[in-house]
Order: sequence, then structure tokens, then C-alpha cells
Amino acid sequence: MTEQRISAFTSDRARAAYLAVYTRGLDRLWPVDRQSLDVATSLGPTRVHRTGRGDGVPVVLLPGAGGNSLSWHRHVARLGEAVPVVAVDPVGEPGGSDQRAPVGDGRDLARWLDEVLTALGIERAHLVGCSYGGWIAVRHALHAPNRAATITLLDPAGFGRITGRFLFWVIAGGLAGLTPAPLRRRLARWLRNATLRDDDLMRLAAATMRFRRRLPTPPTLTDAELRAVTVPTLVLLGERSQMYDAGQVADRLRRLLPDGRVEVVPGAGHDLPLHSPDLVTERTIAFIGQTEALA
Repeated sequence: MTEQRISAFTSDRARAAYLAVYTRGLDRLWPVDRQSLDVATSLGPTRVHRTGRGDGVPVVLLPGAGGNSLSWHRHVARLGEAVPVVAVDPVGEPGGSDQRAPVGDGRDLARWLDEVLTALGIERAHLVGCSYGGWIAVRHALHAPNRAATITLLDPAGFGRITGRFLFWVIAGGLAGLTPAPLRRRLARWLRNATLRDDDLMRLAAATMRFRRRLPTPPTLTDAELRAVTVPTLVLLGERSQMYDAGQVADRLRRLLPDGRVEVVPGAGHDLPLHSPDLVTERTIAFIGQTEALA
């Protein structure tokens, strides 16, 4: 049973083929000053990439399910002009990390992230999490409340039950990704999924077909848990999010987060970081700057 709960590629050959596409993408799309390294954690070696300014509290980027550092290629250069940037390939997701132990729940992932920050010598960080990565960021804030300087959540998971509508959107997007590029780009508009228009990420998605993901589904965060998130928090939700009713989630977060700012982005869905990359990046930089000015 334990082996079934560890995410992995179906073979060493499949992993090597994926990493070849992944590395080419990073070399072509990421800033040239990237420093890549692996850090040891209790869940397995974790790949991180550092870039940007050398001083200040760093931004730590956590991608959504099935994603890794390449997911942030539209954001890292601009973020790096303002702050140090650390992008993490989460264990259990396809990328440069290698899961060696099972993950039971969000507390395991919170401890894992704390181990990553400790190994990098990061005492405090601005956490930015998309979807599943947003849920990890919240779990970490509950686990180590004094370590995050701010949290920015992009259409985060863990704020409502996973619906059939969302599962249909994920499956339809996966099938659309297998179609020829011209059709795939047309389907992107119909499915409201900007990822399908990103040829670089779609090349990576094709190589992900031989990866078996075994991470837990995020349960809905309780009112008590949200009230316990005292760190300054920015939440950006896609108006047309396929994961949940963005308006209802926004109302709940405005009511429960002690130091939260919530914005619903018009026209965006769960694809928010790729639908509105400039807005996401500039909102994040402004939020961090305002918070540090008040510190």
C-alpha cells in the first residue's frame, strides 16, 4: 500500500524523457542567472531554482497540481527584478524532485516545505501558491505561523469540495492537450484554459502522461483554520473559476481571514496565472512592497 502512495514515473526512461523536456524549457524560458540545486527532506530530494535580486526576503513559488518551476516562466523575470525568487518543484509532482516517502495529509506537506526553507537558510519568505500550491502555503502558515512574511494565493485549492464540473474541466483539458496545436488553441477558448495556448507547457504536459501522482486531495479548510491564518494574505480568484463559486469563496475569505485582501479577477478561470500573468505578477509585487513598508 505504501508504494502505491508514492508518486513516480512509470520507468526511469519515462523520467529521463520528461526531465529532458523540462530542462530545455527552463534553459530557454527562465532567466540566465538561475541557480538550481537539490535539498534533502524527509519526503525526498527537492529541486529548487533561485534567481532574481540577491537581497531581501525571498518569494517562494509553489505551483499547482501537476506543475513545477516551469509553470512560473511568465512571472519569474519580473518578480526577480523586485525580490529574490525561489521556485520549488514539490515532491509528488512531475519535475526535478523525487518523492521517497508517502504523504498522508497537508501537515506532511507543511513540514516538508519547512524543511526546504530551513535547508536553504530562509528564515522568512513571501509564499506564493497556485491552486494546490496555495493549499500547501496555507497549511504551512498554520504549521509555522511566524515564518511567512506574506501569502499570495492564486485560485487556491482547499476552499470548497472538488466538484464534477472541475473534474470534467481537468479531464477535458488533458484530452484537448493531445490534439494538434491549431485545434488545441481553439479549444483553449472554449474550455477557458489558457494553459492550452502555452506551447512550452503543453510539451511538458505530453511528457507527463507517464507520471502517476499519489498526493492527497485537499479537504476544505475550516472556519477555525482560516481565522488562525494571521499572516498578511492576498487572494486572487478567477471570476469564472471551475473549482468553486468565486463570489462565495471571496465573501467567506473576507469574513474569516484576519489580515486578508481578496480580489476576483474578471474573465479569468482556474487558469488565472496564465490568463492574467501581468496582473498576477504586479499585484504580488505591490502587495509584498506595501506589507514590507508597514513592517
